[in-house]
Amino acid sequence: MFPGLLRAISTLLPDKFPYHAHGKHSECHMVHWELYPSVDHVVPLSRDGEDIEDNCVTTSMLRNMAKSNWTLQELGWDLLPPGDYAKWDGLVGLHMQLAKAKPELLNVRRIAIWHNAALKVLKNPQP
Repeated sequence: MFPGLLRAISTLLPDKFPYHAHGKHSECHMVHWELYPSVDHVVPLSRDGEDIEDNCVTTSMLRNMAKSNWTLQELGWDLLPPGDYAKWDGLVGLHMQLAKAKPELLNVRRIAIWHNAALKVLKNPQP
């Protein structure tokens, strides 16, 4: 899920959907851990995996922590095929609509950073 949208929802609903800059479990809604994307190494660096694009995948923060230094085979996990942006945009579109309706959200630095990144990708989509 698009991080800018998660952060915007937390800004609009701080009591119902709290955010903590460092992900403190007691102060951060669990959805941030379940849906916030993270880059993980398929073969952990500690297990002689390389820090190259072919060894990287996206996952949630929760799964990244659970995987730790284990291999996918050791956990019995499988990689899912890449998604189709034309079918699901990770809610980037909803973020853009929300930012247009509530431009004050872009005063929050982290929301603005993700928003600007989305604008760049939307202007120059990669194949």
